[in-house]
Amino acid sequence: MQLLSVLKKKQKNKLDGIKSICVGNIYLGGTGKTSLSIEFKKLFDELNVKSCFIKKEYSNQIDEQKLLSKFGKTFINKSRLQALKDARHENYEVAIFDDGLQDREVFYELTFACFNKKNFIGNGRIIPAGPLREPLKNIKNYNNVFFVGNDDNNKKLENFLGQKYPTLSIYDSKYQILNLEEFELNDKYVIFSGIGNHNTFVETLKKNKFKIIKNFEFPDHYSYKEKDIKKIINFAKKDGLKILTTEKDYLRLNEDFKLFINFVKIKLEIIQIEKIKNKFISLISNENN
Repeated sequence: MQLLSVLKKKQKNKLDGIKSICVGNIYLGGTGKTSLSIEFKKLFDELNVKSCFIKKEYSNQIDEQKLLSKFGKTFINKSRLQALKDARHENYEVAIFDDGLQDREVFYELTFACFNKKNFIGNGRIIPAGPLREPLKNIKNYNNVFFVGNDDNNKKLENFLGQKYPTLSIYDSKYQILNLEEFELNDKYVIFSGIGNHNTFVETLKKNKFKIIKNFEFPDHYSYKEKDIKKIINFAKKDGLKILTTEKDYLRLNEDFKLFINFVKIKLEIIQIEKIKNKFISLISNENN
């Protein structure tokens, strides 16, 4: 088994002329990796470093592709390695991979494993018995861990990982609503989402004093049918409610329905942002990370 692991590492491809960062997870979905990827892109913009996103081509993840594309050039390919080659060809200095920790084809200079504060590791078991893509012990293979979400009681989680895997760098973050001034908080809302962690969306709204009368939860990356949205619109009309969703869900809606629905723009605030910025400066300066 150890020999097989060594062989897999040797098969990874490191391309000269471009640095690779992977923001992924070992938990199945809903860990905030796309939001974190976007914040990393903003940091590289501040550092005047030409960076881009790389996303493996999945037909059910058009929403994430569209969202990333709003913040920077996004290379989409069935092969992450080919996407990286395309990015290098266009002279990008850094490629930010949204997902791909388990990809054995690409070498990453930096890796970030994201956990939702509320769910953490679930029951700690691997799919299909639990929500983990790989055993928790594999976390030691990644450089950094990010806790994502607005649950303030995450010191236990940090201590748990820190004690078991002391070489990890652990970071914290929380969600902020950027367009809060667009909403009347005296209104009553019906909300819906088809994202990896619907409860985090609900809690973020409640923390900002939204009055939620009803919420509809759909599977992650759900492809909305006409009857789904009509049901929500009719429910809202009956009681005079406003309708609210996430930006990712809004991007998946039929244009006709967007007239009746608004979305919140959410930013992930990195608590130890200066520490991350210094790590990125070291990366592009070819220092050891």
